[in-house]
Amino acid sequence: MRRRNKNVSVRMTEEEYAAFTMRVAESGQTQQSFVINAVLGAKVSSREEVKELQKLSGQFADTNRQLRGMATNINQMAHVANGYGQIPQQLQLEQVHRELQQFRKECDAIWRLIRQSISLQKVMEPCGTVSNM
Repeated sequence: MRRRNKNVSVRMTEEEYAAFTMRVAESGQTQQSFVINAVLGAKVSSREEVKELQKLSGQFADTNRQLRGMATNINQMAHVANGYGQIPQQLQLEQVHRELQQFRKECDAIWRLIRQSISLQKVMEPCGTVSNM
């Protein structure tokens, strides 16, 4: 038996239909999936938004790898200090400090892009109205 067995017909003006087809094309979805996602309250994003979010996700993954590497360096220095009674050299500490500062700048830039993306999002409200988040 077919899972989706209900058919819905909707009448639109030329302007409404043009806006509808444009939004469907921007989303990269079929008309059916676009309407179902909109009805279910899912965020319908354009291809550009999805690509930007994927880019941000990749940047976060890279930043997390860098952070893990810095944490490993700090742990190794702490191990040397505890096990052998030697304090890490000043050059090593300065290098870790520079890496942490760079990491902080990258996180701040990514955070700003995410906040900007969130501020541009639209949310479906009851009765079909749309508002900014």
